Amino acid sequence: MPRDVVILGSTGSIGTQALDLCRAHPDRFRVVGLAAGGSRPDLFDAQVEEFAPAYAGLGDAAALEAAATPCDVVLNGITGAAGLRPTLAALEAGSTLALANKESLIIGGPIVLDLAAPGQIVPVDSEHSAVAQALRSGTGAEVRRLVLTASGGPFRGRSADELADVTPDDALKHPNFAMGPVITVNSATLVNKGLEVIEAALLFGLPLEKVDVVVHPQQVVHSMVEFVDGSTIAQASPPSMLIPIALGMGWPDRVPDAGPGCDWTTAATWTFEPLDDEAFPAVSLARRAGAAGGTAPAVYNAANEVAVAAFLDGRLPFVRIVEVVADVLGAHDARRAGPGDAQGGGVPSEAPQLGVDDVLAADSWARAEATARLTPRPTAPHEGDS
Repeated sequence: MPRDVVILGSTGSIGTQALDLCRAHPDRFRVVGLAAGGSRPDLFDAQVEEFAPAYAGLGDAAALEAAATPCDVVLNGITGAAGLRPTLAALEAGSTLALANKESLIIGGPIVLDLAAPGQIVPVDSEHSAVAQALRSGTGAEVRRLVLTASGGPFRGRSADELADVTPDDALKHPNFAMGPVITVNSATLVNKGLEVIEAALLFGLPLEKVDVVVHPQQVVHSMVEFVDGSTIAQASPPSMLIPIALGMGWPDRVPDAGPGCDWTTAATWTFEPLDDEAFPAVSLARRAGAAGGTAPAVYNAANEVAVAAFLDGRLPFVRIVEVVADVLGAHDARRAGPGDAQGGGVPSEAPQLGVDDVLAADSWARAEATARLTPRPTAPHEGDS
């Protein structure tokens, strides 16, 4: 019997590839629900006509209804913090959650994990899917560390000074993947990798210091697990999201011919480089947010979403994206250290058990704080200027 699947974000990159897999494997997957944000209504209408799901709708409310639709698997391919409530709805409904919306886990943290049954969340990010596959080789107690790979983005090798004149067109030229604009810019700043570090620690129950990042420009090795005996197990396949999407919907079973495999008859070179934290400080900043916990990851994510939107609109220089995130995170840390004042616009004091409203309030606060910082920092006057 095919699995009944609901796809959230059906007109995006993850959603359209998921539907390609459903189309190619009708014996394994049956689409019973579709939801999308509404930016591509013609494509959505065509999807609904083709797959004839029991439920289909556009907008945030539709995503919630779709996520609660009785089914075997909900694939959450929504971008950003908007994916949190649908993630919770899918978990409450008892469906397996194939999670491509990393932000909902990062900002929801314990709220999401406390609601999820063991094994209910299956990662769809290629890095976390690779880790999940590699972990089949040993027990949790045998893990020494996780190693997430990063392409380095289109600006790998550039110094901080060489990033000053980057344009949106430059940042949207990812070397290996075709993705939506937000995640592509996040890959260029390495904010995406910072979010993935937090996500990995949450998903696999490891401290942040046991999650490393290495730059691997070819992106054939999607991530690795190093075990206590010195063995490292890596998952490798050509750059494509088809395999992790198929595995997310079919877990723990693999879908035959889901994506291309490596051509071992052709000579190839794989390289690995250390991360340049000076030029790309987003990962170390994410570690700081993850270590702080509470609403700090939500603030990191929300400030970044605002800054990326401003950059894509030409209202903020590329190098200011992570600076804005750092500024807002610093303001959050300072306010959290003092008395809470939700009425005055500050971040409320962290309760022992955060709720969804607390997280979303911090998200709104961070967006307002980031918006207030959407101006280029003044440059220092040159010597001799009057």
